[in-house]
Amino acid sequence: MRCPFDSPGELRTHLADAAGLVIRTYTQVDEALLAQAPKLKVVGRAGVGLDNVDLDACRRRGVTVVFTPDANTQAVAEYVVALILDALRPRVTLGAGDDAESFHRYRRERVGTQLDTRTLGILGFGRIGKRVGRLGHALGMELLAHDLLPEAMLRQNVTYPFRCVDRATLFRDSDIVTIHVDGRPENRHLLDGPALGQLNRDCLLINTSRGMVVDADALADWARSAAGDGARAVLDVHDPEPPFGDVAYPLFGLANVRLLPHTASRTTQALEAMSWVVKDVWAVLEGRAPRYKAV
Repeated sequence: MRCPFDSPGELRTHLADAAGLVIRTYTQVDEALLAQAPKLKVVGRAGVGLDNVDLDACRRRGVTVVFTPDANTQAVAEYVVALILDALRPRVTLGAGDDAESFHRYRRERVGTQLDTRTLGILGFGRIGKRVGRLGHALGMELLAHDLLPEAMLRQNVTYPFRCVDRATLFRDSDIVTIHVDGRPENRHLLDGPALGQLNRDCLLINTSRGMVVDADALADWARSAAGDGARAVLDVHDPEPPFGDVAYPLFGLANVRLLPHTASRTTQALEAMSWVVKDVWAVLEGRAPRYKAV
């Protein structure tokens, strides 16, 4: 049975008899939902983040939670590199209305920056952060990484060079900062006013992790104050999401802030890989051990 995430009434009609539940990004699996699903045995998150699943509540009720932790790693890493290239290697398409003068003007104006002259700071060095690092190294970038885990763990299965640094050093010494942290409550507004103030004034900031990681009001202030120095931000995730509501989203209308509709993981291959969470859901329902179990 399929039910849209924004139809809670319809969902309630099916939960009473549900033994398995497969969700994507926006369905909230909390105490209230679980109370309506007394027969539920397993929740399958078709994706990576588990921010919308109350793991403790599932554990208390004996509900297994499975997910697809590596399904979109390549998709997001490619997307980040594409965003960097968009910013540093601007491109223009010739059209029927162009002429020789515009042709030569484009050549004068569209002068980019090579990636092998840039330092890439990776905030959050898990699966996606490490894959971004691998691509960045292949393009000749110097790499800085910061994570909560010990350096010895971060270096496991990594064959390219990078420097582990504290967060302040990463912000200060990076030309580009890409964020790949999880959605734990402690990461809310991890990039607030003081943190953003540590960034280079010409930094390119990219967030494809969680919208709540960035304080949108503080980012708007930073973007305005540093616009003349070349500061730019690209956000694929937002808080709230979608970023339309009663309160105006402060990042709309800023020339040096690019807002995207949460599409980093939207490749045919990644979506297919995420959909195969049903294999682990079925395994649990049949009494077998799932491959990727969170709870």
